[in-house]
Amino acid sequence: MTAPHAIRDRLRSAATRAMKDRDRPALAAYRHAMAGIDNAEAVVPSGGIPSAGALEHAATGLGAAEVARRELSDADVRAVVEAEIAEHRHAASTLAAHDADRADGHRRAADLLEQVLAP
Repeated sequence: MTAPHAIRDRLRSAATRAMKDRDRPALAAYRHAMAGIDNAEAVVPSGGIPSAGALEHAATGLGAAEVARRELSDADVRAVVEAEIAEHRHAASTLAAHDADRADGHRRAADLLEQVLAP
């Protein structure tokens, strides 16, 4: 089993290559997957999601509203990327009859993310 950060590191490396190659669709696919991982690490504060209200109820001080992020296992990170792949495959099948170019873009994004997951 790989380290939890191995998939994220491969995504970052692939994103760097895509930037150097000026491959915007690939870069978007990698960034979207990394954002999905970041979102999965987010934790709802114990007091719930803060909302606008009176100033006297606001958190004060440096880091007063910060909470530690969740630690994702390799399986968690893999599941997030697999969900991204599934979304791209579903979008491709939905768009296939109406917009072949966009469907191809989603298929390519799914293929690129599958390559990142391959050992």
